[in-house]
Amino acid sequence: MLENVHSRRVQYAHLRKLVSFSYVRLVVVADTHLTAAVATRLPKALLEAIEGADLVLHAGDVTTTAALEELSALASVHCVLGNNDTTLVGLVPEQLRLTLAGVNVAMIHDSGSKAGRASRLSARFPDADLVVYGHSHVPDNSEGLGGQRLFNPGSPTQRRAQPLRTYGLIELDDGQILSHEIRFLGP
Repeated sequence: MLENVHSRRVQYAHLRKLVSFSYVRLVVVADTHLTAAVATRLPKALLEAIEGADLVLHAGDVTTTAALEELSALASVHCVLGNNDTTLVGLVPEQLRLTLAGVNVAMIHDSGSKAGRASRLSARFPDADLVVYGHSHVPDNSEGLGGQRLFNPGSPTQRRAQPLRTYGLIELDDGQILSHEIRFLGP
């Protein structure tokens, strides 16, 4: 079934080359730790946001192949490998670089500790305008070095020490990050 997910991504990538997209609406998630059906584990508000998105960026810890396939049935998904994605090793990259609406985007699961994060991510992804990461379950929507946007959507399913569960919405157009926000889902 994962071949279908890959095939869908390849078809989408091919279509992107044929049609010039300038505006892209992204739903950004990480650390979903999905072990049951996506429709029963993801909050309704997030599922509705995904329906209105052009793409979903998942910054790792989706957890199972079945969950990734189910999420990919809802929208086109770009995902990186998280530390709990043992069944996805070899199927999902550890990091990803892509250009969306003229914006250079990089994704990685674990960005390391907060101290020095901006300089580490700038060194690792010097050409990225936007770096999406996860792992900590702590939302982050900050400016890194040289204007680089650092974005951790938190977790829509496991808030851990955070007051609320979260996900992210980002809008890109013509080489610009138009908006970048953390959305709150409740405890």
